[in-house]
Amino acid sequence: MDDVERRQQEAARARAVEFWRRHDEMEARLSRPVSERMLDLGRVSTGMRVLDIASGRGEPALPAAHRVGPHGWVLATDLGEGVLQIARERASREGLKNVGFQVVDAEALEVGEQSFDVATLRWGLMYMREPERALQSIHHALKPGGVLVIASWAEPARVPWASLARRMLERYRDVPLPISGSDGPGVFRHADRASLDAVLQRNGFSTEAVEELDIPVVEASDGHGIVAWIRELGGPLVKLVDEMPEHLQRAWEADIRADVEKHRVGEKVTLGGVTRITVSRRS
Repeated sequence: MDDVERRQQEAARARAVEFWRRHDEMEARLSRPVSERMLDLGRVSTGMRVLDIASGRGEPALPAAHRVGPHGWVLATDLGEGVLQIARERASREGLKNVGFQVVDAEALEVGEQSFDVATLRWGLMYMREPERALQSIHHALKPGGVLVIASWAEPARVPWASLARRMLERYRDVPLPISGSDGPGVFRHADRASLDAVLQRNGFSTEAVEELDIPVVEASDGHGIVAWIRELGGPLVKLVDEMPEHLQRAWEADIRADVEKHRVGEKVTLGGVTRITVSRRS
């Protein structure tokens, strides 16, 4: 990686951190049912030791810390220092003393052998370069019989927060970007339940339960707010939008605004999708 590419990546990470700082309260509030259900299914309770991988802004690490209490411990890990700093600040506001933070690649995790009762991984495994190495690290960290709870996204048709913008853009231009499959990192890497079950089994885990939740990710007073969020989130798809003439960009935005109105509840419209929670046990 040369200096130019490194600077570009650092700038992209900084923009992402600022994006999540602006939207942390909303996203944490909307997606809290996922975190709580993950902890329910993992049977996280007082005194347990919980390892949260790809914790980002502290989900579900911080709710887990509340559950395990002062005699338990939670370790929140993530590859990015910036997002973990958001989690640290939130932990301080919530008065949590039983949670630690570590900037580390999950694929090279070193946290002590057989030292955790439960591991959680919310919306992170599908983005990893080598998810099997991450699962091997988690297997090493869990006690025999320990539980791993993973949240991933269902197929694109049921996850409009990640697929609607693309679907509307296809009306105006070719979109040469992958949207599904398990060949590489991405939102829909484990949309096929069987693909995740297989990778878990190869790395010493047996699937015990699977549930689905339909969860909002973003809310706004109208479609203009949803479009603004999509544009602010950025990424390759938004770059494709920006390449179009202005009138086509406005048409794309209008299509999104019209579509999200079907998700209106009272004064708010939301955009989200179906997330799949997989519970597995370490052999």
